[in-house]
Amino acid sequence: MELVYSQRKDRQESAELPDRDLAVRARGGDMVAFETLVTRKTSAVVALARRIVGNTEDARDVAQMVFLRVWNEIHRYDEKYSLNTWLYRIATNLSIDFLRSARSRERAHGATLHIVREREESTAAEATRNAEDAELVRLFETVSGRLSEKQKAAFVLREMEDCETKEIAEILGCGESTVRNHLFNARKILRREIGRLFPEFLRGRTLA
Repeated sequence: MELVYSQRKDRQESAELPDRDLAVRARGGDMVAFETLVTRKTSAVVALARRIVGNTEDARDVAQMVFLRVWNEIHRYDEKYSLNTWLYRIATNLSIDFLRSARSRERAHGATLHIVREREESTAAEATRNAEDAELVRLFETVSGRLSEKQKAAFVLREMEDCETKEIAEILGCGESTVRNHLFNARKILRREIGRLFPEFLRGRTLA
């Protein structure tokens, strides 16, 4: 009984810790801290992976690989830097690797880029906007396969995760100019493909 109480107390204490402290404890071998970190970050990792690989089931598989990699490499985490940046770098790289695999390449043309965030308020204006968002998603499901893996990752990180150029560069392991180039080309390709397939949709619109 005392052991159960102690474990419950440890979990409650871990739940109140900030991400950085959890990562530091996990780095020291604290499994409760690591489990808390996994619970806290799973939904965000799955969401990011889904936007890149385009499939929820595959995104969950990627997320499992992400946290396995995190556990194996937690000793490398430097608390001077953002945990999210480090975590997103692992998640993005594994998502890109997945896209490049033979199994995922067949699904690349159906990958979804959700460039418009879900909104909480439900008003008449929001309902109209949400309908437009759904149309955007449908269009990107059709055309996003034209993007390279890095272009898609950069676009998702910028438009969905709202990451700054500097952070995207850290995540992708490239220079900021390369990120800007990926974003420029992604928007150009998407606009071209939408203009070719759905010219009526682009009238008066921009992709970013």
